[in-house]
Amino acid sequence: MLVTKLEEKIYQGYLLSREDALLLNSTSLEDLCETANRIRMHFCGNRFDICTIINGKSGRCPEDCRYCAQSSHYHAAIEEYPLLDADALVKQAVYNAHQGVLRYSIVTSGRTLCNAEISSLCEAVRKIHDACEIEVCVSVGLLNEDQYQSLLKAGASRVHNNLEASENFFPNICTTHTTADKIAAIKAARAAGMQICSGGIIGLGETMEDRIDLALTLRELDIHSIPVNVLNPIPGTPLEHQPPLAYSEILRTIAIFRFLLPKAAIRLAGGRGLMPDQGKACFLSGANAAISGDMLTTNGITIEKDLKLIAECGYIPGLSD
Repeated sequence: MLVTKLEEKIYQGYLLSREDALLLNSTSLEDLCETANRIRMHFCGNRFDICTIINGKSGRCPEDCRYCAQSSHYHAAIEEYPLLDADALVKQAVYNAHQGVLRYSIVTSGRTLCNAEISSLCEAVRKIHDACEIEVCVSVGLLNEDQYQSLLKAGASRVHNNLEASENFFPNICTTHTTADKIAAIKAARAAGMQICSGGIIGLGETMEDRIDLALTLRELDIHSIPVNVLNPIPGTPLEHQPPLAYSEILRTIAIFRFLLPKAAIRLAGGRGLMPDQGKACFLSGANAAISGDMLTTNGITIEKDLKLIAECGYIPGLSD
């Protein structure tokens, strides 16, 4: 009865409170997921936003995020390299575009980029648009408004900057920057005129209350593209022995996010390859977007397999703007 009542109120414009969302945590999982899927269909239809990422600059990061293989504080076995040149970034963009991908994100390690790196990245973005039709997103750390404007003028339309966790839980996973630093960068990108993509990671040791608080912060920031990563514990990082989340817990989280964020593109991201069905049940429980292909330092699911999977779920590829 609670699930049905809240569903009807959401259709009328009601925004769930924290207390509402906490009550959903104890409801029937089957009812919760089925209702979340109906809410997704009501507000978003069957459009599925599929994107890809490239690790444009790898490793040597001065930040101490406890889940991250690219932090210089830890000893994960990854390849390290500076910012890729324009030709390498363009080549991957063209390949993805020909595969049917509509959005391509260039991700760089580190707290920020220097102005020379931003100039090189702008050149690459311009060349990508000359070579193919694909939307370009950048995930480049904590830049200022002028730097984001440079990227926007070059043709990057969206900035990705995950909050990662609730403000209360964030100090447990990172001490070298804060939630406030991330929010300041998000606001600078928005002031520059860019779209925003921001979400987090579940399975870090946080509670459902923490996840709900994260979703509420994203709602307050008016974020409409929300990646949900599931921790993939990487040897050499402090969280390498973190127990994996049960799939039922992942499904419940996705469904509650849909109740809290009815109009958003809820995007399965890192960790999807660990799921027994590669996320199919999540796509029928409120999620309607995904990152396809390899992740930054871990393997993902091929674009070909993903396009087949989303078709099986009744979706068609399309941008969620």
